[in-house]
Amino acid sequence: MARELKILHLRAFVDLQLVANQINGTFEARQPTIQLYLAKAKELIESFKSFKLEHVRRSQNKKADVLSKLASLTFEHLAKEVLVEVLEKKSILEEKVNDLIQEDEVTWMTPLQVYLGTEILPEDKNEARKIRIKAPSYKMMNGALYRRSFLTPWLLCVGPEQVTVII
Repeated sequence: MARELKILHLRAFVDLQLVANQINGTFEARQPTIQLYLAKAKELIESFKSFKLEHVRRSQNKKADVLSKLASLTFEHLAKEVLVEVLEKKSILEEKVNDLIQEDEVTWMTPLQVYLGTEILPEDKNEARKIRIKAPSYKMMNGALYRRSFLTPWLLCVGPEQVTVII
């Protein structure tokens, strides 16, 4: 996620001392699977100008525990569901995915993309007002339109042809 947001300097905290020491090079990974995960982590680390991983002791982790409990109390009104995602493949066996196809026609995203790129609004006053109201929730990154979300940093917006490919 940090790489997609083009973050250059990253400081991460982990509560597992073994993981911290393996990534920092103090300990070596002996199991073949762990070696693959370590290689994947180091590959990701190379994409940052600077990267620091720190171990957080359990006694120092109390603030994070309190924050997580506070967050669970704050969102009591939300449905109490546990979402489970079953991963078909391990991330170390990840395949490269080609970019989504480009939309050939005008979609719901086109006026927003034009406004965010050039600040040109449609001539219709009602449409222009709607776009000005919606625009702060959207951002153009790497030529793609993203929408701000409450639970995740950014959501990629897709058109009808892209939806067909995704589904």
